[in-house]
Parts: sequence; structure tokens; C-alpha cells
Amino acid sequence: MAKPEIHPEWYPEAKVYCNGQLVMTVGSTKPELHVDVWSGNHPFYTGTQKIIDTEGRVERFLRKYGMGEGGGQSKGGRRKK
Repeated sequence: MAKPEIHPEWYPEAKVYCNGQLVMTVGSTKPELHVDVWSGNHPFYTGTQKIIDTEGRVERFLRKYGMGEGGGQSKGGRRKK
């Protein structure tokens, strides 16, 4: 059994605000939460995420692990540099 008077007060209907707008209600130990990012405006969840390939890193990775054209390790072991 939980000890009395040692746990913070629980707010089952705490309001979450993003940019001054109420976006959801959750259970929390605080009555109001102010956040900068939530699933409604995060690029990963909204589908607006952009993958930036700097210096051909994606192509270099694909070549290194044999997923691209003409790359990968031979069966004989490590590649020579």
C-alpha cells in the first residue's frame, strides 16, 4: 500500500498547450503542461520530414554495406583500402 502524503497530487485531466492552443488532455502531476512540439506538429508524424544527405553519406553507406551498386565486401574478408 502507498504511504500517505508522500506522493504528488495527480491531475487526471491535465491540459497540454502548444503555442497557446489546447491540444490534448493527459494524466499528470501538473494541472497544465506547455510544450513546444507534439505529435500534431512534429515533422515525423505529419509527413513533412526531410532527409538531408550531406556529402553523399547515404550513398557511401549503401556502397560500404553492399546495398548499392558495386559495393560491399567480398566473401574473402575485408576490403583493401
